[in-house]
Amino acid sequence: MSSRYAPRSATTRTGTAPLLRITTTTDSGTARIVHLHGEADLDQRTRLDSALERALADHPPRLVVDLAGLRFCDSTVLNALLRTRLAARAAGLLLVLAAPSSQTRRLLKITGTDEVFTVRDSVHAALADTAAHTG
Repeated sequence: MSSRYAPRSATTRTGTAPLLRITTTTDSGTARIVHLHGEADLDQRTRLDSALERALADHPPRLVVDLAGLRFCDSTVLNALLRTRLAARAAGLLLVLAAPSSQTRRLLKITGTDEVFTVRDSVHAALADTAAHTG
């Protein structure tokens, strides 16, 4: 299962390009994976929140947010992830962040949220991790 959320185009640091593309897939019914590609800022907040809420609404045992394709993010993404973490925890679901870029890792570290999220180096590792917990 896959769904796409059409990005709007805008001028970015690299020229006119889609700011954020969000794709959702399912892994054998065991996890929902939300893939983020491009750049995310305040303008994408509603789309990002909606995509994460829809992914949680299916009650997958595990929700993986694939950050590998995210070239830039600000506190908008961090706040969306924190809200999603709380909603997942309340529903008894596991949230795992996968493959954050060095910029995203730095944001997590600076804010201390690297201690509250389960973070793995890849989607494969996030799906294979049986030791991950709902924190």
